[in-house]
Amino acid sequence: MTDTLTAPSWESEVLESVPRGFLAHDWRPATGGRTFEVRNPATDDVIATVADCGPQDAVSALDAAAAAADQWARSSPRDRATVLHRLTDSLTEHRERLARIITLEIGKTITEARGEVDYAAAYFRWYAEEAVRPPGRSTPSPDGRSHIVTVAEPVGPCLLITPWNVPLAMAARKAAAALAAGCTAVLKPAALTPLSSLVLGELAREAGAPPGVLTVITSSDAAAVTTALLADPRLRKLSFTGSTPVGRLLLQQSGARVLRTSMELGGNAPFLVFDDADLDLAVREAMIAKMRLGGQSCVGANRFLVQEGIADAFAAALGERIAAIRVGAPDREDTGLGPLADHRAVDKVRHLVEDAIARGAVVVAQADIPDGPGHYAAPTVLDHVPADAAIMREEVFGPVAAIHRFSTEAEAIAVANDTEHGLASYVMTSHIDRARRIAARLQAGMVGINRGLVSEVAAPFGGIKQSGLGREGGPEGLHEYQQLKYLSMPGFQT
Repeated sequence: MTDTLTAPSWESEVLESVPRGFLAHDWRPATGGRTFEVRNPATDDVIATVADCGPQDAVSALDAAAAAADQWARSSPRDRATVLHRLTDSLTEHRERLARIITLEIGKTITEARGEVDYAAAYFRWYAEEAVRPPGRSTPSPDGRSHIVTVAEPVGPCLLITPWNVPLAMAARKAAAALAAGCTAVLKPAALTPLSSLVLGELAREAGAPPGVLTVITSSDAAAVTTALLADPRLRKLSFTGSTPVGRLLLQQSGARVLRTSMELGGNAPFLVFDDADLDLAVREAMIAKMRLGGQSCVGANRFLVQEGIADAFAAALGERIAAIRVGAPDREDTGLGPLADHRAVDKVRHLVEDAIARGAVVVAQADIPDGPGHYAAPTVLDHVPADAAIMREEVFGPVAAIHRFSTEAEAIAVANDTEHGLASYVMTSHIDRARRIAARLQAGMVGINRGLVSEVAAPFGGIKQSGLGREGGPEGLHEYQQLKYLSMPGFQT
């Protein structure tokens, strides 16, 4: 593959570069030659057909991962790091091609898609460097009769299930940590967005990952292939990013075999704006927290809790910014927002907006959307949203900012924590003491203080309550794919 794209043929060029079939030891068709269609949400056109894997194909992928597991686990940290560094360079080299594929399969603007490729590459770079710094300790026992040695070992073959909203970067976040730890992995992308993961599998092979180290299966029946893999005794780890209901089901299935699990589930992030906040900063960061990925982000601001003294100004300023968003074809450089994932996403946004209005919410601003095909939802600001509106409790996953007004800190904290979720929260205030006080009381795994973006490769990403278990990113992300072994050695004095 090269990255010389010629208009107007770039679409066919990038799609032709996507491998066909699924990746086990090598590329192969699904059993019976089954395939399913991948559609462009901006046009609803079919852009590709990919292998529709069933349980037998999933087991074949795990066969390859299990066969490669011992050799990869015994490889040196430096050798694993070299593969990951090569993959980092490859993602950077093919940045434009991968960005175009992401734009085609999920409708993300080309600007955001390029940023996603950079983010994915950063994970492989980070874990290439973490691979050569494995944890462990060596200390004498308190009585001096023995010596305590701890070593971290790879947990074994892993199943990585990724979401459609950040298809390449979420695959990278999981795969980079797993491979750095010495684990082999079966990667199962979402049915809406399989193309970027298929390319990642091929690039990993080209970077020197031995056959079976990273396998890729695509399927329209996630339940069937996942059930088959979770029942297989060779699988030792599940990492899942997706909805809380599906996460609960997977935890039940994993419990039967006491699998190691990492769960990054749904969110209902509050964005708290206090009277003393810098208005311009608050609006700028609100746009990032809400409109990044078109609102289709688990850490996206879902509820804007704004103190009464600043609420009018904040609603007006945010409304002005939202109304000015250019919604349209995601491959245009001047587009600010592309389509949502599918018609179900659009229907959910419409329902939540209508419910809020019926309960007394007021439309402050709304951007225009294009006529014709495509799954577009209008960016919208709602004010005076009551606490009983569905949008205050459900993850909207769309470009709607719902403003609920509060008067006191205690009220803001109570409303913010009144959810089963606890992934991310945001606090806008000019007083550091207030920021620390509020952050300490927010029930969330991550808190952005005067920032609308918390994702960072060097930081632990994850939630509490029903937003999940475990962490991805940072040194902590490597530990998720390692198991601790304790060696009891003779003491130095014996």
